[in-house]
Amino acid sequence: MAADGFDVVVIGAGPAGYVAAIRCAQLGMRVACVDRWLDDTNKPSLGGTCLNVGCIPSKALLETSELLVKATHAGAYGIRAQGVTLDLPAMMQHKEKVVADLTGGVAQLFRAHGIEWVQARGKLLPNRRVEAVEHGGATRILEAQNVILAPGSTPVELGMAPLKADRIVDSAGALAFKKVPPRLGIIGAGVIGLELGSVWQRLGSKVVLLEAQEQFLTMADAQVARDALKHFTAQGLDIRLGARVLGTNITDKGVSVDYEDKNGRQQMTCDQLIVAVGRRPCTEGLFAPETELLLDEWGFVHVDDQCRTNLPAVYAVGDVVRGPMLAHKGMEEGVMAAETIAGQHAEVNYDIIPSVIYTFPEIAWAGKTEEALKASGVEYRAGVFPFAANGRAKALGAAAGFIKILSDARTDRVLGVHMIGPQCAELIALGVMAMEFGASSEDIALTMFAHPSLSETFHEAALSVLGRPLHVARPPRAARAAAKASTEA
Repeated sequence: MAADGFDVVVIGAGPAGYVAAIRCAQLGMRVACVDRWLDDTNKPSLGGTCLNVGCIPSKALLETSELLVKATHAGAYGIRAQGVTLDLPAMMQHKEKVVADLTGGVAQLFRAHGIEWVQARGKLLPNRRVEAVEHGGATRILEAQNVILAPGSTPVELGMAPLKADRIVDSAGALAFKKVPPRLGIIGAGVIGLELGSVWQRLGSKVVLLEAQEQFLTMADAQVARDALKHFTAQGLDIRLGARVLGTNITDKGVSVDYEDKNGRQQMTCDQLIVAVGRRPCTEGLFAPETELLLDEWGFVHVDDQCRTNLPAVYAVGDVVRGPMLAHKGMEEGVMAAETIAGQHAEVNYDIIPSVIYTFPEIAWAGKTEEALKASGVEYRAGVFPFAANGRAKALGAAAGFIKILSDARTDRVLGVHMIGPQCAELIALGVMAMEFGASSEDIALTMFAHPSLSETFHEAALSVLGRPLHVARPPRAARAAAKASTEA
């Protein structure tokens, strides 16, 4: 087999991989991207899990299901809508069109940048050679000066709940139900479970989420998590904490789930069951053993701060390396790897990675939580402002939640931003930029925000850190004391 030579070969065309390939091409390199993804019609498709069966289709369904809820409750706004019904096939067609538009857009970007799309399964061989086994069985060997590994991740499977056709499914299967299940069970009440549960609950399912952990949303700020649990429960999501699944059984009546909680052994029956307990890196079959690529105990590729592996000129980015499995984190790593290969200085600030849960209300955060600051002994001040006191949120009919800003008690530098409420996926960028630029809460307080806007809540949270919010009657006692101490100093 003759070998093809490239400056860079990227294995994987999810967000981390395709962005790495594009940035390498922008920097003047000859690039090939090897990707094995096939859609439901066995047609190759770029974008990986995120664009095909993850971030993008789930957001399309979340948006449509929220529109249905708004339409059915439009009377509260003076709009009389009669006979509002769900057309699930049309909803799914919209989702597929969104996916097709975006995956097709990545293909166009590849053509525009001269990137060779190799539709095959890629495997790293010694000396930066990549074996590409095409779907028809033909094999190519690609030689590269540099290799970037970006194979992504796959859903974790549970031995006690093996996947079964459309009865027990993973997150991808949950995006393609042919009808609304009357009773839907979900194992896992994390980001994926909550988003999928929200979709189908809005469409009419009775949803039960079984979460093994005793505490809800342990990765989020505790105050945000408590507020979120209250809102989700009021919406009709049945979230059972401390529920450890023991086994499942498919019967004529549905899927029987045995689990154990603080009250002992329990059982529930649902029509369909979603397994949403996290994801694992796709490293199986990624490399030949003789390459001696180093993995950690969890199967992640070991990398340094610039995503270099233990092999010369071989990089790994995205879900296959340490850090949160988030598309935007992988994209930034892809850019960093490309620019490092080009001899430029590049880095990713892993301390300020935004996280979002696209429920209603939305949840978002970046930086340190109060719990982390307390555990590390950092003295801080907290400012909280509710959306209920924001004019734009009231006009939108979405006044639930709040924004919290945490700042260093000595320097006033912003250390963390946490929020639950309307459009927090967009608002969290304010917090990320503030922390990236080293802003203080006073810097934010002295900045002018448009009125009326949701962003004013961020402004008022900064004012609350200083003990002087303008649109609540009295600031918290701790904030008043901190403001007084600051003034006296």
